[in-house]
Amino acid sequence: MNQRPLARTGRSISAIGLGTWQLGADWGAVSEEDATAVLAASADAGVTLFDTADVYGDGRSESIIGAFLASRPGHGITVATKMGRRMAQEAENYGSENFRAWTDRSRKNLRVDALDLVQLHCPPTAVIKSDETYDALDALVADGTIAAYGVSVETAAQALAVISRPNVSNVQIIFNPFRLKPLDEVLPAADAAGVAVFARVPLASGLLSGKYTANTTFAENDHRTYNRHGEAFDRGETFSGVDFSVGLEAVAELTSALPEGVTLPAATLAWIASRPGVTAVIPGARSVSQAQGNADAGELAESGFDVDMFDSAVRDVYERLLRDAMHHQW
Repeated sequence: MNQRPLARTGRSISAIGLGTWQLGADWGAVSEEDATAVLAASADAGVTLFDTADVYGDGRSESIIGAFLASRPGHGITVATKMGRRMAQEAENYGSENFRAWTDRSRKNLRVDALDLVQLHCPPTAVIKSDETYDALDALVADGTIAAYGVSVETAAQALAVISRPNVSNVQIIFNPFRLKPLDEVLPAADAAGVAVFARVPLASGLLSGKYTANTTFAENDHRTYNRHGEAFDRGETFSGVDFSVGLEAVAELTSALPEGVTLPAATLAWIASRPGVTAVIPGARSVSQAQGNADAGELAESGFDVDMFDSAVRDVYERLLRDAMHHQW
């Protein structure tokens, strides 16, 4: 697995990481045994970045990761967690007192003295633009509570505001064939500033797996059922905000552009990882086979897959089917 520098932290992380929202909640039930197996398969395949959050299963995802890593001394894995959604997403809640309480809880869940990387979890724009936010985060670094910090964002404008801050290690943003806006300014700005970019929701909540049809249904407690129109949180977090039926049409066209033997999810992950400015892609996995498939995608470009050809297909489909509905948002 290709390893890349994590900005100014001195760490290296794999180009393909593992997102662990699905190990906590909102994706239907995943047993602790299955969750641990996904972590093990990823680590064994060379994945050295686990991305989680304190609200995934109300700490369940963090706790499972903590127990797994405690069983593997010298694992070499960087855990990036997130904080800020345990209370209402109002600017007054993003202060040093709550930051300390949230990080202390995550340290306990993850069984560590210091957190490798903490990201604010899609906070309001006012928080992103506030000097006090970064002063409080700098204080946590100074006293050894966290080693580094970043911000997960919903919009390109928010990402650019984060990148301008001198001590930020990474920005996390949705980027995939349905969401090309980060190519315009975010990726070039991050690259120039030495800020790492984590591409989240890379498979558009599984829509880019190519396995769904118009008749596919999801569990009642799965966000792909209850948040398609932003009923619970930002619509862009579910299927990247694309209309499901339009997404299926785009998926069919992208799949038809691929050579025999190359799957759409593998091609998508390889394409994202190959974009200048992207440090890591963080797909989720609910099974060992999915975890192994994600990791294998990191080597696809090395096997002769024509990434430039797929890039042309992605841009063509986006221009014809998606740009008008998607590009002015987020």
